Amino acid sequence: MNSRFSLPRRVLLKSVPAVALSAAAGARADDNSAVTSDPRMGPRIIGNPNAKVLVQEWFSLTCTHCAHFATEEFPKIKEKLIDTGKIRYQFHDFSGDRVGLTAAMVARSLPQERYVPFLEALFSSQMQWAFASGGDPMERLQQMSALAGISANQFKSIANDTGFMQSMFNQIQQDAEKYNIQGTPFFLFNSTHYGQDPETYDKFADLVAKAS
Repeated sequence: MNSRFSLPRRVLLKSVPAVALSAAAGARADDNSAVTSDPRMGPRIIGNPNAKVLVQEWFSLTCTHCAHFATEEFPKIKEKLIDTGKIRYQFHDFSGDRVGLTAAMVARSLPQERYVPFLEALFSSQMQWAFASGGDPMERLQQMSALAGISANQFKSIANDTGFMQSMFNQIQQDAEKYNIQGTPFFLFNSTHYGQDPETYDKFADLVAKAS
């Protein structure tokens, strides 16, 4: 089962500060220049570059179904399919709220070798930093970011980087429209869509086999 929500533009219009949205005033929503100009927007891919199957995942760091997949199934997938060279794996951000979007921005601001470990840390403790009662989830996210080597000043700079935020927003909107993404997690196995959590390693491996 996957997390369903309104189209990202309607969600993010409510969650992203107006200054971020006005940063692209006068630019077309489908203009890809803002997406490609920031090196932090570059692809995040692990695995054998010559593998016949490219698996792409769209996820949100505040999606509980994404957290289930990341903590329960992805470790087995990494061990049996990625580390053995059978597949390439690409991560795509698809955050529908301000906290999740900021978490994705922090992750992309880290050196690439620390990107996946940070995702793993956030997903494994998602209920503690994103959904715990009381307090501010942004403050808890800042604390998690500090453990990854991001200072308080760096975190503030990333969170308030409206150009970066707009690039993320544009990419999410483009992907939603291109692939008709209605929720997360969402996968492509080469060109085959799968719009929910596979829930088991065996199901995921079967999808990989069919895409080979």
